[in-house]
Amino acid sequence: MGITEAPGGGDPPESRRIAATRLEEFVHDILCAAGLQSGHAAVAGRLMVAADARGADGHGVFRLPQYVRRIESGGINVRPDIRVVQDHPAAALLDGDNGMGHVVMSRAADLAIGKARAAGLAWVGVRGSNHAGPAALYAAMALEHDMIGIYLAIGNANHMAPWGGTDALLSTNPIAIAVPARQHPPVILDMATTAVAYGRVKRTIARGEAIPAGWLIDRTGHPLTDPGKVGEGTLLPAGGYKGYGLALMFGLLAGTLNGAAFGRSVVDFNSDFASPTNTGHAIMAVDVSCFADVASFKAHVDAACEEITSSRPIEGGGPVRIPGERSAATLARSLRDGVLVSADVIGELNRLAASYRARQL
Repeated sequence: MGITEAPGGGDPPESRRIAATRLEEFVHDILCAAGLQSGHAAVAGRLMVAADARGADGHGVFRLPQYVRRIESGGINVRPDIRVVQDHPAAALLDGDNGMGHVVMSRAADLAIGKARAAGLAWVGVRGSNHAGPAALYAAMALEHDMIGIYLAIGNANHMAPWGGTDALLSTNPIAIAVPARQHPPVILDMATTAVAYGRVKRTIARGEAIPAGWLIDRTGHPLTDPGKVGEGTLLPAGGYKGYGLALMFGLLAGTLNGAAFGRSVVDFNSDFASPTNTGHAIMAVDVSCFADVASFKAHVDAACEEITSSRPIEGGGPVRIPGERSAATLARSLRDGVLVSADVIGELNRLAASYRARQL
């Protein structure tokens, strides 16, 4: 979810719009100052700003201080040997050597797309990675190649208990699916298997707001809304036991299958800045041309979207939306007017810049 707009659709008070290129430059310079090599810093900066540009501010530049702290503490390898350790025509396993997650996942996406171009579809598993931002960024990389992208990941801290339990053994374990269209924006589903992503909880706390009921429960199963007691609770799964089931299966596919962390072996990167997280991901690319004429398929996707969006909304509601529409509109405005960054995040970033004697925003 992006930053909540003010009444009437305007920007929130005390926020600023900053050109994407300026934000990317800022992130690049800070990451380089922290020790990351320039090429990796450029990739991470571009993808972090892309998250904010699409409205996923819980996974964008807001995370920079956390990444820097992990780099400074030795929790991220600044000179990783990212390598393929299992290679097959339509599958591969990539070891990120504890590198920056954005860089590792970019490599994985490129590898999956290249294999799908030759084999029709491909599955690439990843181990030894780190937090890489919103899932949609990587699923969407397949779109410009007329492919469908599917992405799974292990969250970097356990915030959810198994259905019927109280021990936090599961994370938000997200899925993203990106499907190309012709005139309509691509259909992009990006969802956590919890009721909300933990990044949204952190942003809500940072804005000094109460936690809405339905997001977290305490150890007795009662709603938890006190921001000061978030650490005492667990996130609710999306859709009850169904969200729990999805989180478990995605964990097995993105974590266990790849030799990555899952369950009790997951490192909480919110409190442990030095231990390698061994984060797991999985990305799939599917070449549309193996199943249908690409232009015809995209036209049919457009028609399906039009049928849904033109359907009757509930009384007092609407319009009916397609996944990805809101983020596409947010991206268009970000490219036109600049990326929206809240005052509290700008303050944190400028304090970080001051510590490195870098240019501030």
